[in-house]
Amino acid sequence: MDSKWEPCACTTGTRDGAENIIAKHKDKQRAYSRTLFGLVGVAIWYQLYGQLESFSKYITYDLFGMSRGSHLGDAVQFFIYDVPKVMMLLALVVFCVGFIRTYFTPARTRKILAGKREFVGNIFASILGIVTPFCSCSAVPLFIGFVSAGVPLGVTLSFLIAAPMVNEIALILLYGLLGWKIAALYLGMGLLIAVVSGWIIGKLGMENRIEEWVLESRTRVDDIPREDLSWNMRLDQGWIAVKDIVGKVWIYVLAGIAVGAGIHGYVPEGFMASIMGNEAWWSVPVAVFMGIPMYSNAAGIVPIVQALLSKGAALGTVLAFMMSVIALSLPEMVILRKVLKPKLLATFVSIVGLGILIVGFLFNVII
Repeated sequence: MDSKWEPCACTTGTRDGAENIIAKHKDKQRAYSRTLFGLVGVAIWYQLYGQLESFSKYITYDLFGMSRGSHLGDAVQFFIYDVPKVMMLLALVVFCVGFIRTYFTPARTRKILAGKREFVGNIFASILGIVTPFCSCSAVPLFIGFVSAGVPLGVTLSFLIAAPMVNEIALILLYGLLGWKIAALYLGMGLLIAVVSGWIIGKLGMENRIEEWVLESRTRVDDIPREDLSWNMRLDQGWIAVKDIVGKVWIYVLAGIAVGAGIHGYVPEGFMASIMGNEAWWSVPVAVFMGIPMYSNAAGIVPIVQALLSKGAALGTVLAFMMSVIALSLPEMVILRKVLKPKLLATFVSIVGLGILIVGFLFNVII
């Protein structure tokens, strides 16, 4: 007779239940600790951020011994001030965006947009374009998925325009570097362009101008799986986003700030005012045409925008330049050509470009 003892099922179940409760309790404690640690970190971040200007002046003029008001001194001080400032803003924004992204996966975004009526759907799509942090090139695969899922073309294009144009990184950097008024103008006009452009394209009835292979790949949105994440897992995704995105864009940040520092230190104010000022009516279209081939991310272009404005460039012209760089980049057009037929692609570029021109001219007149 086998005398080996075996635990009964009820005992095993009780032990497993207790272990699960303990594990959940530990997860909650870890979540509370990490949240508290994050709040303390934000407080320290805020204190350091407020000291950056004084630090940059000390390094440039006291430690390096450069002359105040000199071209080289101004350029170096701009660079030393903006590098940590932009990188600190970038890290904070990317962490928050990475956290938010866990709530707005591509599958969930498609579910939200599917079935929405025109104009209401355009507004929904534009707002989702802000909170779902995709650049111009990474938004194109989502565009394909949206069309395949049955989302109306105009609604989908509103998302495609808003996702890169109303870039959350650019919005926060503009707020930190140039103030809330310019950031609010950028947000409002970017949303307006996305909503109106998508609505117009939807009314033109150009669904037959999408490449056939996209239309043939329609799938049911309900079949897309949904993943529930814990608080700790969402925080982990925020840190992963910081490591991934900051690790990829830091070189663009340095390059953009270097260009901005050169403009700030060496370019005469009168020169920039004559090229991109209110008096030059042709400055807005020239800025848009210059911006399209100059592909850059928002983190790299904002320091250049800051320097241009400080040298007398008109706000409308600079905003038009920035929007064209972010929303009508040449790489995006190349990728979109695989999805859209030439007539629809030309219509998309023309309508968005016209909206950007209107923004530039409008703000040059009223400001």
